Amino acid sequence: MTITDDWTGKTVLIVGGSGGMGRATATEFEKAGANLAIADISIENLPPQFLAIKGDVTKVSDCADMIFKTVARFGRLDLLVNAAGVWVEGESSAMSEAQWDRTIDINLKGTFFTCRYAIPELEKTGGQIINIASDAGLMGGSGAAIYCASKGGVVLLTKALALELAPRGVRVNAICPCDVETPMLDFQAREFGGGDPQGYIARLRSIYPQGARQRFAKPAEIAAFIFAIASPRLAPITGAALPIDFGTTAGR
Repeated sequence: MTITDDWTGKTVLIVGGSGGMGRATATEFEKAGANLAIADISIENLPPQFLAIKGDVTKVSDCADMIFKTVARFGRLDLLVNAAGVWVEGESSAMSEAQWDRTIDINLKGTFFTCRYAIPELEKTGGQIINIASDAGLMGGSGAAIYCASKGGVVLLTKALALELAPRGVRVNAICPCDVETPMLDFQAREFGGGDPQGYIARLRSIYPQGARQRFAKPAEIAAFIFAIASPRLAPITGAALPIDFGTTAGR
């Protein structure tokens, strides 16, 4: 099925949109004619046609500012995509309060507060929210308790918001990707690979059921999925946590 929805005149805000999945998603909606606002902690390399908003999702005032500046520029908000995220792993007995706070603040707190300030604007347009969670928000991962907690929180936050906002005409969904070929994946391999990033990548790939065809998802594939879910033709879908993971959450 080819989705060819026209987003001309509509506004999309992508938080954490300067690279990886967020940037690919911006490209997808730009091709469909949307007005694009990109909020991120680093905005130096964004193309001039995007509204670039520098902000830190761990600061509630910045979350509010992202919504305010988007609506001030374009007059409306039709879709909020929460793509900001960080990874952390390690034995739980060795984790620090700082690691917990940073991961929860970016992955969960930031997601909540961007939603919180977007809700009044989305009610006006019958808009929607798409949160990027993770396959790790649907199943536990040994050595990734903090990350799983943050993304599991995003999944249930999504479901709760979907129920709350359904009477107001706002859809809320989460997508749950597996590993994606992004700079964050490269960072994981360098930071947590124990000096063997290639071995780390091989271990990650080993959970995929495709055998010799194993590979990671590409940002463009995640972006296409987000674009499809945002289609008004899929209006019945709300409160869903949708895997896009080569079957990694289907079972073992």
